[in-house]
Amino acid sequence: MQTIRQQMIEFLSNQEMSGRELSKSVGIREKEVYEHLSHIARSVNARRKKLVIIPSRCLECEYIFENRKRFSPPSRCPRCKSEHIQDPTYRIS
Repeated sequence: MQTIRQQMIEFLSNQEMSGRELSKSVGIREKEVYEHLSHIARSVNARRKKLVIIPSRCLECEYIFENRKRFSPPSRCPRCKSEHIQDPTYRIS
């Protein structure tokens, strides 16, 4: 039986997924997914792979959160203050 992080690594190696999709696939709360992602980034780095983050995007003004370091999605846009934000997605390459 695989650990939660091993399952997440397997899912992310095969496809690009959001935190919500990972949460449903692995069977844990979405908040827990973001806690595991920082550990996964270090684990896959040791295997000479990389956890790639496709950044969030504001659906109102198209602002892209390129320099964001956190794994969790932003709550609102710094430019237009909208809360209509597309969640970031993740994959391992």
